Amino acid sequence: MTIKVGIPKTLFYYNYYPMIETFFDELGVEVVTSDSTSRKVIDAGVREALADACVPIKVFFGHVQTIKDKVDYLFIPRVVCLNKKTIYCPKFLALSDMIKHSLDGLPEIIDNRIDVRGNHFAVWKTFYHIGKRFSNSKCKIFKAYLKAKGNLSKYQDLVKEGYLPSVAMTILKNNNSKQKMSHNYSLRFAVLGYPYIVYDNYVSVNLLTKLNHLGVETVTLEQLPDTWVNKANTMLPKDMFWTFSDKVLRSSYHFFEHGGVDGIIHLTAFGCGPDSMVDKYMELKSKQYPDIPFMSVTIDEHSGEAGLATRLEAFVDMVKRKKEADVNA
Repeated sequence: MTIKVGIPKTLFYYNYYPMIETFFDELGVEVVTSDSTSRKVIDAGVREALADACVPIKVFFGHVQTIKDKVDYLFIPRVVCLNKKTIYCPKFLALSDMIKHSLDGLPEIIDNRIDVRGNHFAVWKTFYHIGKRFSNSKCKIFKAYLKAKGNLSKYQDLVKEGYLPSVAMTILKNNNSKQKMSHNYSLRFAVLGYPYIVYDNYVSVNLLTKLNHLGVETVTLEQLPDTWVNKANTMLPKDMFWTFSDKVLRSSYHFFEHGGVDGIIHLTAFGCGPDSMVDKYMELKSKQYPDIPFMSVTIDEHSGEAGLATRLEAFVDMVKRKKEADVNA
């Protein structure tokens, strides 16, 4: 009987799923993902998560509940640091603990710690310890790890070319040829936010699709070259402590200072402590660059289509009029 490992379709899913899936596939383990986020998933998460938890954590709880009875293991690693500089949100570090102490009837949880600070081979060592659950061959585990890293690199390249994660995963999994992306967009917006918010169609209320339908090309943080993001000078006394927050802030400063977009939208989650700080810094920076319109959109478990659609339409119309006025000036 095939062993099944469950992957909640949120949080790290949008960054690392191709690597995780490949690794387990190569070890003969079946990977089962939860369904896409829906009202049912969110409601399930709201019932079980802490009342003061941010929306993404509530969504994660919901995804775990939809998949826990279908698998032998849940993969919820304790990811601390992957760049030797910043760490992930404390709630990310405690995900497996929160799940264990909140939900009943759980399968075994794979929650190995990953922290590259002071250990260059930390990621490999973690995957090796995970792999030992399913194979006694160190060589097989190492080959699975190498193939997984290779697929992650291919996936990241596709995203940087402008493909959304869902499309990039399909191309990679089915060895499909790349789809031509030829559109006549009149505007280009940077849509900045954490990947598990921006790319989750239900949580983001289809923001990217709505902008495309309004004639706006979108560029996200993950589509930027890493060197651009890392070189962006936030002028802060200290770097942000949190990995995703640091990347979002740096990418916003890059766009404000170097242009390349007609507007910037920050998609943020209600109840996220780090995001409240990031959003304020972005707002202050936008005042220094009035030629680049900036809008902050806060979502929660109650966000609806109509209100967001109205705000987006108004913002796009404003930017269009401004651009036309600049051309005719």
